[in-house]
Amino acid sequence: MLFNSFEFIFLFLPIAFLLYFLLNKFGQTTLAKAWLVAASLFFYSYWNIKYLPLMLVSLIVNYCIGMRLVQYKSKLLLTVGLIFNIGMLSYFKYYDFFLQNVNSLFGTHFTLLSLTLPLAISFYTFQKIAFLVDTYRGETEACHFLDYALFVTFFPQLIAGPIVHHAQIMPQFADRSKKRWQSNYIVLGIFVFAIGIFKKVGIADVLSPVVREGFDVQQSLTFVEAWLSSLAFTFQLYFDFSGYSDMAIGIALMFNIKLPQNFNSPYKAVSIQDFWHRWHMTLSQFLTKYVYISLGGNRKGITRTYVNIMIVFLISGLWHGAGWTFIFWGFLHGLASVVHRLWNKAGGRMPAWAGWLVTFFFINITWVFFRATSMHDAVKVLKGMFGFNGFELANSVFPVFIIEKLQFLKEYGVSFTEAYHVSLLDTKIVAYIFGAVCISFFLKNSIQLKDSFRPTVWTALFTAILLVYSVLHLTSISEFLYFNF
Repeated sequence: MLFNSFEFIFLFLPIAFLLYFLLNKFGQTTLAKAWLVAASLFFYSYWNIKYLPLMLVSLIVNYCIGMRLVQYKSKLLLTVGLIFNIGMLSYFKYYDFFLQNVNSLFGTHFTLLSLTLPLAISFYTFQKIAFLVDTYRGETEACHFLDYALFVTFFPQLIAGPIVHHAQIMPQFADRSKKRWQSNYIVLGIFVFAIGIFKKVGIADVLSPVVREGFDVQQSLTFVEAWLSSLAFTFQLYFDFSGYSDMAIGIALMFNIKLPQNFNSPYKAVSIQDFWHRWHMTLSQFLTKYVYISLGGNRKGITRTYVNIMIVFLISGLWHGAGWTFIFWGFLHGLASVVHRLWNKAGGRMPAWAGWLVTFFFINITWVFFRATSMHDAVKVLKGMFGFNGFELANSVFPVFIIEKLQFLKEYGVSFTEAYHVSLLDTKIVAYIFGAVCISFFLKNSIQLKDSFRPTVWTALFTAILLVYSVLHLTSISEFLYFNF
């Protein structure tokens, strides 16, 4: 079930919301929790019920190991728990990728399983690992299975995050003041949800066809085609994923639960380190605490620090997908992070605008590997971006008066045409990309809007416009990009 669907907005969410607070109102707090867990499992299994048993087995096994670790700080037991979680994720996500590479390298013919990746497995695996590690460290206490199940399965964050930490969520569900209907939370939640669904429906989904044709259909791209396709994906990914996070945060607020923020205007970043403090923040926090620091962080010397950084980003790339494009994307970000630290260590400085330009250029280039289905497709797009396939300006994108003014560029190898091969590229799409640029760089982000929210007539009108527009454009439902991870 998708947040951006009629059945979720008009059926599932109202029923889950009303029954949860009604049960709490009549003092049935345990039953209310059970209802929310059941509703969350229904929400999860609506996509594909065959993976519900896997989710339940994982819940039970991790809970049992966690409660055992409360009593006995056994490193062996923790290792068993980590192997169980990482092994389950690896089997479904990386088994075929591993066999493909073995077959390619050694000429073998091992049969691929062609497994469907269970929804949300990458996200809930990290949640469970964090719980086990913190329990081993003595940072958690024994809890009821229902509380643990609710922490893991709470449907707003279940499918694609934010990656929540048990210390952030479990105390909130235990707080008696949060079991009552609170209109201020509900109104704020609807406001944030409206922003999120508009990001998805009004921006990301509009850019999606251009991205698909540029990356997946065309065999060759000119300079302008390649740049517009790559920029379209850069903003599609941001508005799709941050839109999901906003919707998740908004829905949770309706239940009086505050989820962690996941984005803070990442494309305003002035360095690669700044970018990762702003992009998918909960993933960065998890990898920092449970991988980087566990490896020694920056406490083992400069060389070890840089090695640890590279390991973290390679894991990040592999977590996103079983493919060399994702691994290479992670490698590039790790390398950039190391170079940035070396630059700072050497006393290098640049103006903020230059830092922003270099960072955004790098991010946009590396997103090509993130989106491409193969290294060949990534090279295809990059060749166009760096001018290897020529420069063309088309009437379908640029107004005639601009084309007329630019005729002198013919002397420098620029050609003119009626339309691009990427047929979806037109003035309207350029306007959408320009609008996405303005929103990303110059307007307040959802964190700032949420923090400054006041329930006035104008905010009500703004919310209503976003919701009505988005609902009217739900004719073609599209999945969120991070559902694939």
